Amino acid sequence: MIHYVCKALTQRLERSNGIVRQQTGRWHRRQNKFGKVWQQSAVTLRLVLTYFNWIWCHSRFKNTAAQRAGLTEHPWEWQDLVTYPTLC
Repeated sequence: MIHYVCKALTQRLERSNGIVRQQTGRWHRRQNKFGKVWQQSAVTLRLVLTYFNWIWCHSRFKNTAAQRAGLTEHPWEWQDLVTYPTLC
């Protein structure tokens, strides 16, 4: 496995971490907020990351992360996520 170290990859990772902390009170650093039940934290994290990757359009790129990765042709909406067939 090859590990790449560069500023662009670090910025992308830090941006994702920052969005997770902003969107969920369970990951705020300087506040007394925390998830008491791990399952709730896992579901919340999954929803935030799903929103960030499939629905949220980046202001500079004008598309979603899933579009940039070639996984979809258009930004999804919540209705698309709710009706998407899954195994779980």
